[in-house]
Amino acid sequence: MLPFERSDSNVFDTFDNFARDFFRKSNADLPAFRTDIRDAGDSFLLEADLPGFNKEDISLDLKDGILTISAVHQDSSEEKDDKGSYIRRERRYGSFQRSFDVTGIDESGITAAYQNGVLTLTLPKARPVEPETHKIAIQ
Repeated sequence: MLPFERSDSNVFDTFDNFARDFFRKSNADLPAFRTDIRDAGDSFLLEADLPGFNKEDISLDLKDGILTISAVHQDSSEEKDDKGSYIRRERRYGSFQRSFDVTGIDESGITAAYQNGVLTLTLPKARPVEPETHKIAIQ
């Protein structure tokens, strides 16, 4: 048995439903910024796209095995006429944040560089700790 859905809709509801579904499926589910992570053998390379940010706008925090990348950008511009009235005034503010689990990474060896809108982190892999063995003398 298949469920039957009764609909009392008319042709105009199709357009309303389209608009509702379109905005519901917007980019709200996308991450704050795009990242690529590559395995480079003895380390991982994390590249984060942060165009329009200055190096000073970006913050990297490491706590309890979680690496958090934050970026905050504020920009404003004004154009006035001879009387001091606004012709155009624009303000822009944006903040982004993403966190990554860095279990298995040598946290003391992490390095970062920012160039042309791309933040590149080198995350060296932690060396596995080998259990020590030693002989016990029998007396």
